[in-house]
Amino acid sequence: MAALARAVVALVAGGVITFDPEHSARVGMLVFGAYALIEGVVVGASGALVRDSLTRWLFVAQGAFGVLVGVAALTLNGSGLGVLLGGVTFWAALTGAAEAYCGFRARGRLGLARDWMTVGGLTLILMIVYLLIPPDSVLAVGLFGAYAVVVGVYVAIGAFTLKFGLVHGHADENASERHA
Repeated sequence: MAALARAVVALVAGGVITFDPEHSARVGMLVFGAYALIEGVVVGASGALVRDSLTRWLFVAQGAFGVLVGVAALTLNGSGLGVLLGGVTFWAALTGAAEAYCGFRARGRLGLARDWMTVGGLTLILMIVYLLIPPDSVLAVGLFGAYAVVVGVYVAIGAFTLKFGLVHGHADENASERHA
């Protein structure tokens, strides 16, 4: 259920950016802030249900960090492009690394490991892209929207795969840990 919530949050963020004609830094901060805040709540709350203590701690910390960054982005929404680029980069570095690491640790034991590694990897790619792009608000906001859509679709597919109990053609033995 939490995976589907994550997918919806990402798809809504991507949809807002896609259909909003204004790709200013202010709009980017508002959409990113709302995304990070809501995603943080979902990730943190669902992470509290994970059995492995280190993975649980990393997901709860990732969620708390997302909430803090989201509130900061919403509060500082008029601060400009530099704050948007820096905020997304910093958020993507920490949350992407944490999620990829959790997936790496859980590989072979948990059906969600592949999804965690992929979402973590995509988030780290977003960080790299934000470090390399020229300072242009239309590009930065559009790329965040593209990231949100890709992550949303991927996580939605993963959520339905878990919902119907199949991971690589086998029954999911870890159905109680369906959270990311």
